[in-house]
Amino acid sequence: MSFRRQRNKTSGFEKGDEQKMETMTLKEIISAVHGSYGYPADTAVTEISTDTRTISKGSVFVALAGANFDGHDYAAKAMELGAEAVITERPVEGARCIIVDSTRKALLDAAGYYRSKFDIKLVGITGSVGKTTTKDMIACVLSQSFKTLKTQANFNNEIGMPKTLFGLDKSFEAAVIEMGMNHPGEISRMSMSAQPDAAVITNIGVSHIENLGSQENILKAKLEILDGAKYNAPLILSRDDKLLYSLKDKSSGRPIMYYSLNKKDCDVYASDVKLSSEGVSFDINYRGEKLRAELQCPGEHNVRNALAAFCVGVTLGMETDKIIAGLAEFKPEGLRQNIVRKDGITYIVDCYNAAPDSMKAALSLLASSDTKGRRFCLLADMLELGKNTRTYHKNVGEMVPSSKADRLYTFGENSQFYIDGAVKKGFPADACERFESRKAMAERLSEELKEGDCVLLKGSRGMKLEEVFKALTEKS
Repeated sequence: MSFRRQRNKTSGFEKGDEQKMETMTLKEIISAVHGSYGYPADTAVTEISTDTRTISKGSVFVALAGANFDGHDYAAKAMELGAEAVITERPVEGARCIIVDSTRKALLDAAGYYRSKFDIKLVGITGSVGKTTTKDMIACVLSQSFKTLKTQANFNNEIGMPKTLFGLDKSFEAAVIEMGMNHPGEISRMSMSAQPDAAVITNIGVSHIENLGSQENILKAKLEILDGAKYNAPLILSRDDKLLYSLKDKSSGRPIMYYSLNKKDCDVYASDVKLSSEGVSFDINYRGEKLRAELQCPGEHNVRNALAAFCVGVTLGMETDKIIAGLAEFKPEGLRQNIVRKDGITYIVDCYNAAPDSMKAALSLLASSDTKGRRFCLLADMLELGKNTRTYHKNVGEMVPSSKADRLYTFGENSQFYIDGAVKKGFPADACERFESRKAMAERLSEELKEGDCVLLKGSRGMKLEEVFKALTEKS
């Protein structure tokens, strides 16, 4: 199996950055946000910002309010720094205010108006698990044919997503926009702003079930991605998800494209999957053809993500050889299934998010590792799982024996249930330990790890399990 990388045409921005957008007039922005303004409005605007640290001449500052801050307190400061106006919910002394009912909605409205200026192919993506990896794969694919903007970092909410849209300029031909949510209505508002030409839903899991109550309600919330989509925008779904497949007869004329790891009764499916610790190769079956594809990342679940990206490519008219080239270019980075080798030890760093499905995928990566040493499974709590939290953690623990782990170390309030589940399925109790702190876990590992060992680190973002990784790898 050979792997290759190519230079692509994908762009985005890092957390904290504000993009310089194409110039608009203040009058356009006032109209877009349905605001009230009592000053001359022919001024040119080159930036819309939510952070006074990025304010310069030509900016408009949006005064957002949060649980621990209120942007209205910085409105006058924004004017001192050169802002042309400030979008607020009330008058502020020392500031030329565009008064709106909601500054959060105004940010989305302004981004939606700005997005409508560009004739681009915009793909919206959501799902309970795998949406960020799939988004990055789609961007790699589209970049083979189009200059593509994509969501960066965790800019997938009602504040981050508009910032991504403001990164558009006339040079872009496509965009891949990720939409996350915690509550009903959030994806609908983002979709209305982004106006997708195609939509992808990766799966319906149990993330945020604490807020939404059931998987059926999660499905309804994810389907809000269609609220702002074109009437004929295709919906790309996993055939392997029961709730998504239940939509096959409920499309109301909207085209639906299904993909699957092995079910042949759909538009695109995989076969002849070859797994290794370095990556995976497989056939993509599409319209009677078999197309051999390769990924630089291991795990069968990544084949499913790649199939979604393939569907997007063909939906947008790309040649299949370019789609295959884009998939070969993809490589995970950061805290998502990133494989790092240091001092002869392999680390599978997957600390960005966690839910039962992604836990299962991570454990399968540990099992597929070709390490000559021991396998250490480090699990931290999964968050926002509601009343069934204990059951979900215990179920994940029951999967640990299949990961071929030699040690199970856990951290978090509910992490004992991982151990309970593992022991129930025959994992040795004396190979398990629950730690009260990340520091204690790191100290134990620093004493035990040897060259040739493999370490999986998996937990929800709020558990900060990456601090254990940093402690182990920065000590040398």
